Amino acid sequence: MSRVWDVPVDDSTRVRDVRVAAEAAGACAGLGPHRIATAALVATELATNLVRHADGGYVLINLVERAPADDRRTSVQLIALDHGPGIPDVAAAMRDGYTTAASLGAGLGTCRRTANDFDLHSVPGRGTVAMARIDHEPPADRYRTPPRGPHAGGVNVPLGRADYSGDAWTRVCAGDRHTLLLADGLGHGPKAAEASGAAVEALRDVADRPPAEMLRHLGRALRRTRGAAVAVAQVDLASGRLHFAGIGNVGARLRTDGTWKAMLSQPGIVGAQVPASVTVQREPWQDGSLLVLHSDGLPGRWTPPDDALLLGCDPAVVASVVLRDAGSAARPVRDDTCVAVLGGGGSGRSRHGSGS
Repeated sequence: MSRVWDVPVDDSTRVRDVRVAAEAAGACAGLGPHRIATAALVATELATNLVRHADGGYVLINLVERAPADDRRTSVQLIALDHGPGIPDVAAAMRDGYTTAASLGAGLGTCRRTANDFDLHSVPGRGTVAMARIDHEPPADRYRTPPRGPHAGGVNVPLGRADYSGDAWTRVCAGDRHTLLLADGLGHGPKAAEASGAAVEALRDVADRPPAEMLRHLGRALRRTRGAAVAVAQVDLASGRLHFAGIGNVGARLRTDGTWKAMLSQPGIVGAQVPASVTVQREPWQDGSLLVLHSDGLPGRWTPPDDALLLGCDPAVVASVVLRDAGSAARPVRDDTCVAVLGGGGSGRSRHGSGS
């Protein structure tokens, strides 16, 4: 199930809450004591920045699997989001000694050095998103050659800051086939999380199959659950094509050659009411392509991003900016919300680490 820590940071007293949540996440991920301490340090720096520079925000902590990965080790992903004044000069802010708040100015630099992946996007007047992932081992070679093929990332927010989200996402690979899945268990709470978690587990058994077959297999696997809306998007590098199939209320948009296009899902419930015939949509895929999958917790009229700097960020940062900009304090989340992004096929590397 998708364990999530969603911690609001509206004053300095909440910095400790973020640190404790990061330590708990590290323990759940099976990190050793030194990496748990690293997660706590990075979480503290990110939360402190929210108080000092953004007049508050919140920190989301998700457990994510590194992909592709044979050992399926879980990493701790920390994301700080705010609607604050933004950072006018990101490059300067990343340098040790730079500060605008009479501090040591080592926060972001520390995060970048100690996290396995770190990326940040900021726009003056709109806010900042900072992302760090902490693996089991410290970063040995930050600029190592990344895995071939598209890179993926996502963010998951539970309704009412619950412990578990009824949404889940994952990415699997088999040869030239790279598949992104997003599942939205019916309703919310533990039973919804059980359904989406079952979809994630079942997908691993059919990573080499096309999307229509995947959904039929998931339909059988989810019969013991309450069911879920599910979308699968598979990039075939050999043919340069994206194959998309969705059942239920899961949204998808594809960006190719600078143009966004909606991908359509069929009515139904995976595990209960799967259509007799699954429709598969096929589109060209190239290095600059970007796919966004999202559950129906995201407002229906969200605006796809066209910021060139953002589109070059780690997919988890792209997903977080989409999530942040689609909502506001005046429009609270009314359901579990998950956004997952599949990007390009080129470097697969974030600006300050390696992509998933």
